[in-house]
This record gives sequence, C-alpha cells and structure tokens, in this order.
Amino acid sequence: MTIGIIANINKPEVVEVVSNIIKKIKSNRMDFLISDTLLPKKELFSEKINKSNFVINGKLCKNSDIIISIGGDGTMLATAYEAQFYNTPVLGVNLGKLGFLVDANINQMDVFIDEIKNGSYEIEERMIIESQCCGHKVEKFYAINDFVIDKAGWPKMIDIEISVDDEYLTTLAADGLIIATPTGSTGYSLSTGGPIVSPRTDAITLSPISPHSLTVRPIVLPGNQEITIKANSLYKEIQVNCDGQRVFSFSPPLELRIKKSPRPLKLVHSSLSSYFSTLRNKLLWGIDLRKNNFDRKN
Repeated sequence: MTIGIIANINKPEVVEVVSNIIKKIKSNRMDFLISDTLLPKKELFSEKINKSNFVINGKLCKNSDIIISIGGDGTMLATAYEAQFYNTPVLGVNLGKLGFLVDANINQMDVFIDEIKNGSYEIEERMIIESQCCGHKVEKFYAINDFVIDKAGWPKMIDIEISVDDEYLTTLAADGLIIATPTGSTGYSLSTGGPIVSPRTDAITLSPISPHSLTVRPIVLPGNQEITIKANSLYKEIQVNCDGQRVFSFSPPLELRIKKSPRPLKLVHSSLSSYFSTLRNKLLWGIDLRKNNFDRKN
C-alpha cells in the first residue's frame, strides 16, 4: 500500500508531524509519497527521505491508495479537490481550528495507521457538485463544500433568478447565494442561517446571503435536480467562488447550471469518530454553558 501525504506548509509544527507519520508508515512497511510543496523542508525532517518520494500533487493522487491531508479544513478541501479526479480516498488530520472535514487528531495516528494497514477503516462517499457557466468559454467548476455567487466589489445587492429543472422558482435581491452540498452545510451556508444536512443525505441547499426580503429563506432540494442560476448586476463583474479557494469573475449577466457530479469524494473514517460526535464536539452540543458560567462565577 502507498500512502500519499499532503500538508499545510505554513503550520509551524508540520515538519515534526510529517516526520512522525513517515516513521509510523515505515515501521508498518508501507510505501509513501510526499507533496513536492514540502521539498524545501527536506533537510529538516528527522526521517531520511529520498528525493524521489517528493512528487507533484497530481502524481501523488494518482499513485496513492490513500492520501493523508495534514492541516485544517482548507487543506482538506484543496487535497480533496485534486483527489476526486483520481477516485483516491482522503483522510484528514487536524492541525487547524474547527475542522469539520478532518477526521483525526495527530495523537490518534498510531490507531489510524494500524487501521489503514489492516483495512479496518470505512470509506464514505460525499456529494460533489459541478457547474457549467453558460455563454463563457470556461471548463466546469467543481465544489466539495459550495458555490458562492457573490456581488464582488459592488456595494449594492444583485438580482438572482433561480429555476429548478427548468421550472422557475423565484427571483431575489441579495448580496449573493450559496449553493451547498451536505458537506458544505456546516460551512458558509450555516453562518447565513442554512440547515445542517447529514452527509448521507442526497440534497443540495440554497442559502441567500442577506436577502432584501425576510420571506426569502433557505431551501433544500433533491440531489438529482438541476439548478439554474441567473445573476445580474449593474457592476462590471459577478464572482463565483468554489469552496472559498477558486474564484472566477464574469461580466453580467451570469448563468450557471448546477447539478450533482457523477463522481463522489471518498473520505476515510476510522473507528474513533462519527459525524454526530464531530457535531457535538465542534458545536458544543449537549453542554450547558449556563452552568459552566455559573460555576466560574462562584
């Protein structure tokens, strides 16, 4: 088995963490590849690593059986975006803050490596959405979390028309619109009042950003429906933001046709966590904060 390693090079502890993981991989007699973004730090690793182990991310994703993404949700999203083209499962190791997508903490890596070696892990398929931009010569967009249609630098609202399977739904004035997968429901969509959607649900959520009308609410649609968004603005451009990482600007009017991608993202899960335990831990569910505050005051 070959394990690929992609890490956020801006994390101060990344060299130590990667060194420890490589040591565990070697002790279990497995092969590994490392993203060439870590090549400038080669001499800092405590483990001896051949230069041939450092490869570009595309080659790493293609030739790995599992990819370990070390960082936070941002690193995980960037890794997952590349890995999905090669159908390679990804395991996230958290060095960030909130970390809804990452499955492991660094102190759990012994268990994870054992489970990977023994094949006792679970692979969960997550929805990816794709978008075709009509009238512009660009390739399809892909998102693991969400597409965000944004007013860009314009201080006023933009007009957004929504149709589902070519049936007109509504037109709204807002700062933008978030089209989220179940995975993305705990991201930007959640902060605008969108619902938390279990990743096992085949659904796409539309959440307006600061709509002008209070009657405009988020809506959850079946994952097999195609959504057409037409956005217009008096400003020179409208932005389409993919997972908060890939941003494209278009002159208005803009028309996007969005649907579920036939290719899912594969996430690796261990026996140490579950989706609901992640929600409880990250959102502090089940904790009476009033009681904790009272105890501190007394």
